Amino acid sequence: MTTAATDAEGSGAHPRFAEALRDLGLGDVIPQVRRFPEATRTAAEAATALGCELSQICKSLIFAADGVPVLVLMDGASRVDVERVREELGAGRVTRARADVVRETTGYAIGGVPPFGHRTRTRVLADRSLLGHATVWAAAGTPYTVFPMEPKTLIAHAGGTLVDVRERTA
Repeated sequence: MTTAATDAEGSGAHPRFAEALRDLGLGDVIPQVRRFPEATRTAAEAATALGCELSQICKSLIFAADGVPVLVLMDGASRVDVERVREELGAGRVTRARADVVRETTGYAIGGVPPFGHRTRTRVLADRSLLGHATVWAAAGTPYTVFPMEPKTLIAHAGGTLVDVRERTA
């Protein structure tokens, strides 16, 4: 039997994320993790490395809503409208979370935060724009790794609520 660390070493996925995949019955995703020789900390870098559309990248972004961390899943081609997030949550104030809060909340560094498998449970908002593709790619716990998944499956495993929180284009 393999361990999370063994699976992660072969795939490049972060050991905690590989363990989360297995715990969710998604162990078959581990061999699909792609590792890049250089960090892909931005959605654009990841899309270029994969040869896919920017909107096929699923960004996992941590915000603070009245000081409480919340995860927003957004397609790589769009920006989060903080005001729309605030309205969706009924919060007084929403800001981007500091790097230390991101690491504390998720257990991962900015640029490698996966959509699930976090250290703590947070509320998750998933923008509907993710549903525009058959497959999206999300971080596998490091800035060097990503994994593919059908958007509805990804959102379900993240415990996400479907919302419209992307910035509107003029």
